[in-house]
Amino acid sequence: QVQLVESGGGLVQAGGSLRLSCAASGRTFSSYAMGWFRQAPGKEREFVAGTTRGGGSTYYGDSVKGRFTISRDNAKNTVYLQMNSLKPEDTAVYYCAAGPLVVTSASNYYGWGQGTQVTVSS
Repeated sequence: QVQLVESGGGLVQAGGSLRLSCAASGRTFSSYAMGWFRQAPGKEREFVAGTTRGGGSTYYGDSVKGRFTISRDNAKNTVYLQMNSLKPEDTAVYYCAAGPLVVTSASNYYGWGQGTQVTVSS
């Protein structure tokens, strides 16, 4: 099973940017679709972005379209989330996940990282 470790979270002012990274263990990273999710206190886990195995197709949640960009480097076993024009409502714990397909349902994914906190101040 793939193991994932997120990094890059932190505190940023509204309008700022952050880049999250998710490093995967194992030699089968390219066989997984990858997704980013987030969860704010008291809220359900929300699909943020996803990318197919080769990175040729990407998908975004409506709340982040045009501001966030997902990418992957299969040679480095890493998926990234570039977050621009951050808003206070983007504050959450961000998780990366691995699964067979890019879908918005968290239950589709079977490998999860521990999460990284992103806090956007107003």
